[in-house]
Amino acid sequence: MKTLAVLGAGAWGTALANSAARNHDKVWIWAHEPWLAADMRKDRENKARLPGAPLADCIEPTDNLDCVREADHILMVTPAQVVRSVCVSLKGRLRPDSVVVSCAKGIERGTGLYMREVLADVLPDQPGAALSGPSFAEDVGRGLPTAVTLAADRIELAEMLSDRLASPHFRLYRSDDLKGVEIGGAVKNVLAIACGVTMGRGLGASAHAALLARGFAELRRFALAQGAKTETLMGLSGLGDLALTCSSPQSRNYSLGFAIGQGEKPQVAGRGALTEGAWTAPILTAKARSLGVEMPIAEAVQAILEERTAVADAIGALMSRPFKAEG
Repeated sequence: MKTLAVLGAGAWGTALANSAARNHDKVWIWAHEPWLAADMRKDRENKARLPGAPLADCIEPTDNLDCVREADHILMVTPAQVVRSVCVSLKGRLRPDSVVVSCAKGIERGTGLYMREVLADVLPDQPGAALSGPSFAEDVGRGLPTAVTLAADRIELAEMLSDRLASPHFRLYRSDDLKGVEIGGAVKNVLAIACGVTMGRGLGASAHAALLARGFAELRRFALAQGAKTETLMGLSGLGDLALTCSSPQSRNYSLGFAIGQGEKPQVAGRGALTEGAWTAPILTAKARSLGVEMPIAEAVQAILEERTAVADAIGALMSRPFKAEG
């Protein structure tokens, strides 16, 4: 019997559970909120987070973490900053061979660890992997064609997981570059805020394209300084995810930036929505400085979010940087 536990009943967790259902006999989806698990059991749909996508018959919503005891594999789809606390709660519950797949994108505050590193820190004996790439929950939930990357230390593990999680509309490419895959997913959220600011400010498509290209240059420098592979950065979890997140109002990070560009204060623009880029920006810039990597766009985003710099001043500072060769 093939079983899967999806931890996190947001839109993305629900979409992944539905997508993986065809290859599993049972899929648990864990919600932190008891009311959400109850509503999903009653409605057979996550009306609060992903309306219009009925749950597959084999999906069982729950608010009990003991569901992982039965799971062959676990998808960690909680917000990045709570991954550690959920992992702590998993101790003593997991089967020794259960693979924990990080599906969150971010860098942990206080430690500077990427999500797979957090999993390894708390659950060092569990095999692990990371899933990332250009994907919106609504698209996956509607069965629209989507392709992502799944990375693991061992390529055979990535291959096995890809087979288990794939569907006719959800294609997975395997990789052994865990660091590169996770960096792409974390950094693009910060750069998406910058692109949203540009479009909200009405600076035009040319400015957006320039910011996207220069943002990718920052991502590439930052990732290569940590041993990531160039082919990973040019692929789905790098350039692909960056292009999607920096160009669509479906992205919370882009939408946050757009609202700021139109004049809203960062705290008002967020409206309580989860924007991983806002959490990641200060950790990213601190990490970049420690590595000696220049990331002026990320620095500008952090300054804007902290209201240390006005949008107009940040744009002016970026445009007045010394001329240099492209790279």
